[in-house]
Amino acid sequence: MELRKITSLEATSVVVNPRQKARISVVGLGYVGAVSTACLASLGHAVTGVDIDRTKVDSIASGHSPIHEAGLSDLLSAGLQNDLITATDDLAAAVRETDVTFLSVGTPTAADGGCDYRYIEAAARSMAVGLRQKEGFHVFAMRCSIPPGTTMQVLAPILQDMSGKIAGRDFGICFNPEFLREGVAIDDFRNPPKTVIGTTDFRSAEIMRAIYAPVDDAPILTTVEVAETIKYVDNVWHATKVCFANEVGRLCKPLGVDSHAVMDIFTQDQKLNLSPYYLRPGFAYGGSCLPKEVRAVSHIAESLGVNLPLIANLDRSNREQIDQAVQMVRATGAKRVGVLGLAFKPGTDDLRESPILEVMTALKSDGVDMLVHDSAVTADTPFEALADYMRNGSAGLPELVQGLRPMLRDQVSDVLDAVDAVIVCHANDTYRAAISHHPDLPVIDVVRLYPDAQPATAQVNGIGW
Repeated sequence: MELRKITSLEATSVVVNPRQKARISVVGLGYVGAVSTACLASLGHAVTGVDIDRTKVDSIASGHSPIHEAGLSDLLSAGLQNDLITATDDLAAAVRETDVTFLSVGTPTAADGGCDYRYIEAAARSMAVGLRQKEGFHVFAMRCSIPPGTTMQVLAPILQDMSGKIAGRDFGICFNPEFLREGVAIDDFRNPPKTVIGTTDFRSAEIMRAIYAPVDDAPILTTVEVAETIKYVDNVWHATKVCFANEVGRLCKPLGVDSHAVMDIFTQDQKLNLSPYYLRPGFAYGGSCLPKEVRAVSHIAESLGVNLPLIANLDRSNREQIDQAVQMVRATGAKRVGVLGLAFKPGTDDLRESPILEVMTALKSDGVDMLVHDSAVTADTPFEALADYMRNGSAGLPELVQGLRPMLRDQVSDVLDAVDAVIVCHANDTYRAAISHHPDLPVIDVVRLYPDAQPATAQVNGIGW
């Protein structure tokens, strides 16, 4: 389903009066649902907690937390005293009597390792009954951790088919991931790291924005699928950080190094280490530092008898990105390929372990001819200085580097006019303009040449987008 644009005639109905607090139902009174019920009530919303488990319903209805979470019972009791919290096992009635439903049911692992949708489907059927029986616009906000596409492919069809109503017109669909840490969940709700609202229509976006306004006046609005994915990516990244820190600890101990002192300093760097830098899907890492030092750490660990599977497999993952680029070029069937950007990063002539050299080596073994342009790399670049960095690398690299000079071209047009396909390794206006003049040329883009929408006239194939 596409995000439905709202006409000027509808605009007045989109504006949400902040004085009119939305009535909210929260389905699933486990960890996320119980915390959400209490915290939303603390913002002044009338909240109905819903669960098929009568024990949880009775616990919420009496002001007692069904989970162990600091401050939650007090917050629930305050909500009851202010007549803002009720609880029930009648989901259809809860939908009829509220404006927004937050869905926080369980999504356990299925037998095949995927996601078990049973609880989502059961809740959707009951919610559809309530939706069919009520007048007015209703928003359903999914909060469960689910594979991308689930909200629109599992929840939305059931709601539409059983209610006879249309998503985006009669009711709204959102995915609103939670970022609550157990033990400090109330503080995380009140001071969120981010608020993400993935929605199918602008009316729902404004309703959800108004709910979160007291704790976050600048929520991130995106598509449902992006919002679903970010929840998974966040948690996988957190798991990666745990494993990485633990591997640092296992490396440091036999070396007699204080691992906590190392990581305390590491985390103080918020320009590189804890930042968006290096966290954009693109090409393989390269250069004089990263490949060499990943190998060095792996070698140190091996010599100490320490197993570091995350760090040891970084090179394997990096190699896969290189192999993907090779396969994308091969798929074009091109016999003459252009390369735009030779150094491992723009603005330098440093070719040490530049990943595109590995791609070129593989293509050369296929009998592919290549032409190259890089504004910082010329015939005067000292290619021979790469010898030490290639000696224990790819077997074909030394021979490739010896033949680089004849491949170089001073003008981008001299490359593009003479090739069957092109690999773009640096993103800049010069290359974007040149590509626009060759609309029929297959382009393998390993650096996200076009940050936004690519030109309709270009045949651009991104490596990870």
